[in-house]
Amino acid sequence: MQLQQLFSPSVQHTLDVIGIFVFAISGALLAVRKNFDVFGIGVMAEVTALGGGIFRDVIIGAVPPAAFTDLGYFITPLIAALVVCFLHPHVERIQSAVLVFDAAGLGLFAVSGTTKAYSYGLNLTASAALGLATAVGGGVLRDVLANEVPSLLRWDRDLYAVPAIVGATTVVLCIHYDALTPFTSGLAVVTAFVLRLLAMRYHWRAPRAWNRRSTVREE
Repeated sequence: MQLQQLFSPSVQHTLDVIGIFVFAISGALLAVRKNFDVFGIGVMAEVTALGGGIFRDVIIGAVPPAAFTDLGYFITPLIAALVVCFLHPHVERIQSAVLVFDAAGLGLFAVSGTTKAYSYGLNLTASAALGLATAVGGGVLRDVLANEVPSLLRWDRDLYAVPAIVGATTVVLCIHYDALTPFTSGLAVVTAFVLRLLAMRYHWRAPRAWNRRSTVREE
């Protein structure tokens, strides 16, 4: 089975748009907390939702990136930004639900990013790395623009990159053993999704340096 045939174009497009919308919500909410103006909120929504995918497409030579050739991909973050602009107190109250959808988007983008990279001729390791970049790249750009240490680099945040790595690794293992199907792809998404939910529920965090002796004050 060709990688492009894992899902029908309409299903893949719908899943992408949902993931983009949820990621855009998280970017717009951070912009509101930082007291950005409406333009800043829109920029943060676009960068968070599309940054990882644009980075992947540029690296693999899929240019112009899908974010600029599909109007739906570009407009969806702006819609999310408008929702947050006018309804951010209500969105904040359902933050837990937003985080759940964000976890689903993380798994989805890790898997779709990995399969797309491989379909453009990259090896398995590079494909998994770009799957990770697709999933977390927008969040890194969001935090940098907000003048914060990216969440996935902070020891005091629940695991975020690790679930994406697990999802991407599951995909490349399936490719290696010629077992990549819609079922196994969905299983990879669910695995990353559930791992992220468990990390949020039980506050799982990555270990720090062994026998750490730092004089730097912890923030």
